Amino acid sequence: MTQALSHDPAGEARREGRLADPAVELRTDPRLHPGLRAVFATYGLDGHAAPPPLDRGAGPEAVAEFVGACHTAFESLYAAMPAEWPGEVPADVTYRTETTRGADGNEIALHIFRPAGVSRPLPGVIYLHGGGMTILDTANKVHQQWCRDLAAAGLTVVAVDFRNAWSPGGLNPFPAGLDDCAAGIDWVHAHRGELGISAVVLQGESGGANLVLASALKAKREGRLDRIDGVYAMVPYVSGGYGWETKRMLAELPSMVENDGHYLNVQMMDLLVAVYDPTDQNAENPLAWPYFATEDDVAGLPPHVVTMNELDPLRDEGIAYYRLLQRAGVPVVGRVNLGLTHAAEMSFRQAVPEAYRAAVRDIGGFAASLTA
Repeated sequence: MTQALSHDPAGEARREGRLADPAVELRTDPRLHPGLRAVFATYGLDGHAAPPPLDRGAGPEAVAEFVGACHTAFESLYAAMPAEWPGEVPADVTYRTETTRGADGNEIALHIFRPAGVSRPLPGVIYLHGGGMTILDTANKVHQQWCRDLAAAGLTVVAVDFRNAWSPGGLNPFPAGLDDCAAGIDWVHAHRGELGISAVVLQGESGGANLVLASALKAKREGRLDRIDGVYAMVPYVSGGYGWETKRMLAELPSMVENDGHYLNVQMMDLLVAVYDPTDQNAENPLAWPYFATEDDVAGLPPHVVTMNELDPLRDEGIAYYRLLQRAGVPVVGRVNLGLTHAAEMSFRQAVPEAYRAAVRDIGGFAASLTA
């Protein structure tokens, strides 16, 4: 005899994270990957990431000073974290730099990685690093390791040292960084033969994912899509909505509430937005915040992969962009990595080696598929 499942029309859908318990912290969230639980405990990051001591009302100078402190803190964390795997032999990868000029006459460094001793054409990746388009260095320990591992997987990698919106020398708000990315893409396109590149994939995480998605939108607007064969966006930071009222977050992107304070604090991210677009004139400009792109904006774009992480405040905006691409008929694959916080699969190499290796394999496989 089959027993019918009971249905409670008054029951609520299952809630997780801070939607289930507003007091939950990473250390008490049962969804968290055990490797991340250990590393966050080591660095005192397993509690609730506290909100900043100020908001936009503090004024541009105070906000910029706080963002600069965030840059220093994250750079210090990246430098301190062990990344090596037991018994690992460093990959034989060549490294060199080139330079190109940006739209403002600025010099842009290009960091180029390639497996040693390989002369045949290889798929290429243009890497744009995370940091909310505002902080973190292109050539830090985590980003350099990521590029070396991608190269060891059989890719030619070019990391573009675009201008952050915040820098020790001053502010470079939107569209400075995006324009630098476009210049880097143009340089790679012009040197495909010299670089031995068979296809070009734009790849980035977080703010870098914003820039790869926005770069594809910009290339379409300018008739330059021939420069891009594919786009791989990890944990995209694309809404700019981190200062929205809670009611709107819950209605549109509930992961901002569910996972707020899990490694990232939403209010802190809003201060990055204030430096990237200080006048708010681009709050719904798809080139600044691809979340606001329309089906017409994305129609005809090359194949995409969009990945999100379960315990990330940004999870739902990545899912929203994936669904936009799908509605517009763009070839796209989307996936959610369970148990992971924001960008953990590339920034916490030692803590989640299986997720790290899977991400590298997937990027390599995606790039190789575009050369067939």
